[in-house]
Amino acid sequence: MAKFRVAMIDYDYESLEPIAKPIRDAGGVFEARQCKTLDEALEFAKDADGVIIQYLGPASNRMFSSLPKLKVVTRMGIGLDPIDPASATRHGVCVAHVPSYCEDEVSDQAMALLLACARKVVFFHNDILGGRWDFNRGRPIHRLRGQTLGLMGFGKIPRYVAPKAKAFGLNVIAHDPFVKADVFAKEGVRPVDFDTLLAESDFLSVHCPLMPQTRGLFGASAFAKMKKSAVIINTARGPIIDEAALAEALKSGRIAGAGLDVLTKEPPEAGNPLIGLPNVVLAPHLGFFSEESLIDLQTKAGLYTAQVLCGQRPMGLANPEVLPKARMKVQ
Repeated sequence: MAKFRVAMIDYDYESLEPIAKPIRDAGGVFEARQCKTLDEALEFAKDADGVIIQYLGPASNRMFSSLPKLKVVTRMGIGLDPIDPASATRHGVCVAHVPSYCEDEVSDQAMALLLACARKVVFFHNDILGGRWDFNRGRPIHRLRGQTLGLMGFGKIPRYVAPKAKAFGLNVIAHDPFVKADVFAKEGVRPVDFDTLLAESDFLSVHCPLMPQTRGLFGASAFAKMKKSAVIINTARGPIIDEAALAEALKSGRIAGAGLDVLTKEPPEAGNPLIGLPNVVLAPHLGFFSEESLIDLQTKAGLYTAQVLCGQRPMGLANPEVLPKARMKVQ
């Protein structure tokens, strides 16, 4: 007889076996359904011990009060956007997520966008498709070595970016008020305040989480403090950048370019002012993705869910304050 049941309420993967395997190996039953509404999800998960979510939500008071057997809700990803951890904690539900799985991929994507903007790869590609063959049309192009990369945030991913940038001869600075000085020193990165980050960066790569204080952080006032030759890169969350202000800064020459893996609305709506600008490189929020990272993400989500239901504390526990009153006693 199965020890527990885990219900996955939405997904966009061809195979769910990497998620299911650690759950089955721990003696549980794994079931998945592509639920379209929260009502459908609650009916499907009504006797579940664990719920895994990719996008569907919100996982908040209604879910936790409607599912009395629920002991853990797991987000298939790093961010907790569909889950209210405070509500989960009040109901004694553990919240798990996968905080570490795509550092290589996202840091590679940041560097890919930086290089594409610096060397104007997409501009020249489109120029050639249009029948032109003239490097002068993309001038100015400057040598990377000796320029400065500024990192907004200095968590795991930007610490992967830093050595990759240094390999191209870039100087690296970073702003993160939550990181101690010895961490910057260990990585050989100079910590700076926000205004210095804006003023000194030739390339500015965004790596901070989306919070009330970072929503729209890069708007007209920030762009006014940047170099006119500066390029902004975003592989974090779209709403950290005010897109209307960015479009205006790019059109007016206030800054030189942007490489964006994320947008506020994905996919972008018709009329997004960034679409079609010649000094913008766009990607469809693929920074996290490789065939390997996808397997890593799925395996860890299944494993962390099973760990809670076996009474173990997972690496991806997002609300450790729940432990004294958790529905499932976790060591």
